[in-house]
Amino acid sequence: MVVLKTLRPEGAGFGSPFGLGLFPELQRAESGDNPPNHQKGIADSKPAVDQLKKGSTKSIMTLEAKLEEFPVPNNNLHVFYYSWYGSPQFDGKYIHWDHPVLPHWDPKVATNFPKGRHSPPDDVGSNFYPGLGAYSSRDPTVIEAHMQQLRTAAIGVLALSWYPPGMKDDNGESTDDLVPAIMDIAHKYQVKVTFHIEPYKGRDDLSMYNNVKYIVDKYGDHPAFYRYKTSNGKHLPLFYVYDSYLTSPEMWTRLLMESGHHSIRNTAYDGIFIGLLVEEKQKNEILTAGFDGLYTYFATNGFSFGSSHRNWKSIKVFCDSNNLMFIPSVGPGYIDTSIRPWNLHNTRNRINGKYYETALSAALEVRTDIVSITSFNEWHEGTQIEKAIPKTAGQTTYQDYLPHKADIYLEITRKWAEKFQKEREKWLV
Repeated sequence: MVVLKTLRPEGAGFGSPFGLGLFPELQRAESGDNPPNHQKGIADSKPAVDQLKKGSTKSIMTLEAKLEEFPVPNNNLHVFYYSWYGSPQFDGKYIHWDHPVLPHWDPKVATNFPKGRHSPPDDVGSNFYPGLGAYSSRDPTVIEAHMQQLRTAAIGVLALSWYPPGMKDDNGESTDDLVPAIMDIAHKYQVKVTFHIEPYKGRDDLSMYNNVKYIVDKYGDHPAFYRYKTSNGKHLPLFYVYDSYLTSPEMWTRLLMESGHHSIRNTAYDGIFIGLLVEEKQKNEILTAGFDGLYTYFATNGFSFGSSHRNWKSIKVFCDSNNLMFIPSVGPGYIDTSIRPWNLHNTRNRINGKYYETALSAALEVRTDIVSITSFNEWHEGTQIEKAIPKTAGQTTYQDYLPHKADIYLEITRKWAEKFQKEREKWLV
């Protein structure tokens, strides 16, 4: 059940506090000129626009024309996004693409499988090969391409895998300094960003309070920062908390209950906190811990109680009766044998998109307010909807999306985003 997660390579800064120096056409006025409701649009920044040269004015018109070609982003559709990839050009080395082959926990079984690391760019730690190659998450052109793909898919919210500054996953580097660039380019394409907080050593109620305070203080005024409108009209940030079950419910109550020692409730840092449901017993643990909802993350139908489509109706009933949000997670498939060669039994074949559509249909049937997608680019576990291409390197032939085009999973997402929107309009009547 080990699921890979975040990182962030070191590198040069991206200019202004929110990296808007990358995009002169998006430069905003000073923070004092920002509207209090955080709804500032792309063309709102008149003081900066007045300073633009003719070429920049033309680029704004080109961008606006391009945005009109995309479907309207659906902010009830969230996708898990990873910024842990690195390449020599931007990071001095490959990061995550050179993922090690993980040994089986039983030494006797482990001897039957290969060891070592992958060797990019032709040999990467994935069963598929990315259309953008073994890219760096720091490459602005890559981030831009990703946002264009998200808009093609009508996805409105990117759930960014996040570790606190200076922390990282087991195979990467720290990535918090990359957040401003991601948010800037997301804003350029009218995509919102929320945070998927990863487990780290020592994560507890106090450290989580500090994490949320840091995120809100540093990024909360950015126009791309996602806020969920609650039933009582508040606009609160939403946080996915991965592997929340690793911390006891008792400790979570200190943060998530009003009476808690480090309570975040009714403060400037209050939010919507979504815990991870894996086993059935965790429904009550999430409830007693004070979470506002739960999500299922895994793209493997039948792998866990939470990820099994057949259980979603009963989970939704439980959530409705206890005033919890239920956010089911859907995915296009699952295969991680390039890094866990012994885990073939958990593979879920894509069946040319049918597996994904079955999951999306199951999510819509339970009438949830938000659907999450695992994932945009978790290449190690083969759950990505990002463009992939056919490739053979040496004795390795990567899987691909044939007979469909590289954007098939973006197009499927786009189709279901429209269905989701129409169904929600019916539910809300």
